[in-house]
Amino acid sequence: MKKIILITGGQRSGKSTYAEQLALSLSENPIYIATAHVWDDEFRNRVEKHKERRGSEWTNIEEEKYLSNHKYQGRTILIDCLTLWSTNFFFENKSDVNLSLSQLKKEFDDFTNQDDTFIFVTNEIGCGGVSDNEIQRKFTDLLGWMNQYVASKADEVYCMISGIALKIK
Repeated sequence: MKKIILITGGQRSGKSTYAEQLALSLSENPIYIATAHVWDDEFRNRVEKHKERRGSEWTNIEEEKYLSNHKYQGRTILIDCLTLWSTNFFFENKSDVNLSLSQLKKEFDDFTNQDDTFIFVTNEIGCGGVSDNEIQRKFTDLLGWMNQYVASKADEVYCMISGIALKIK
């Protein structure tokens, strides 16, 4: 039976750690799909620290865009994260919000059209002030609309604040 869980919050709020603990509580051998594109050495180090934190019970997959290429049946899948996944579409589409949102929604629907438990991690980037940078404002809009879309499809939604999970749906 399909189940979608969304975990949102600010940077360093504990989203990934909570998502990993949740996945392990639901499965002895969860799947971790990393959506990050590694842009520089500092980010590569972050990715390596995330990998080190996870044990051998995880199946690790790196997929920047096409999540629906991966089919499972009855598994628990952690996707970390919607923010970086959205960035990949936004960047490739030259900051076209409407095209990126359309492609993201389609890919999300295609991917989640299987009987698995999906745990999506995302960032709440729209809680701060309005950026003076047009591309940042466009991306904030894109991610906000994508987060709303995923939340509308989710069975459960958690907001992380200072390492504490608050169930909001």
